[in-house]
Amino acid sequence: MRSAAPASAHRRWPLWFPLLLAALLIVADQLLKSWALNNLVYQAPPVPVIPLLLDWVLTFNTGAAWSMFSNSALPLAALRLLVGLGLLGYLVLRPQARHLSTVLTMIAAGAIGNAIDGLTKGQVTDMIHMPLLSSVTNALGVGDFPIFNLADVYVVLGTLTLLLLSLREDRRAQQAAPAEPHGPA
Repeated sequence: MRSAAPASAHRRWPLWFPLLLAALLIVADQLLKSWALNNLVYQAPPVPVIPLLLDWVLTFNTGAAWSMFSNSALPLAALRLLVGLGLLGYLVLRPQARHLSTVLTMIAAGAIGNAIDGLTKGQVTDMIHMPLLSSVTNALGVGDFPIFNLADVYVVLGTLTLLLLSLREDRRAQQAAPAEPHGPA
């Protein structure tokens, strides 16, 4: 026998899912940062993992990408924590479709992961370097592509996916809208 719940309810995660996913993502971010702190040397040459694509390089950031807001670790950490907890609170109080819930959880986990660093260390630990991206950004005249961490990946991928979902939704809304009449009736 089928449930009487609306079809849209079947496409939502249980209320606890965003919290569990966020916890797992944050733990993965913190474990990678801990590994970097214990195995990489600050200001040492890059350790190649996949030539031209991925190096390990230990660095610290008191601001945001491309040194924006340098020496603002605590205010940025507070803002990141508020954003992350706010998104998770929103998802618990107002459950969303699975895809939207997942990308918002990724953004929240990334914000909280970097907030933890800012609040506990006064800086964010970064270790992922992509030489090919640096070649592109250098060719564009904006300098090396920033060294980043797993939390940054969550935020960027979540934000890009959110943008794509929004564009897809806009396209669907336009296709579903009745055609406008051409001229007066």
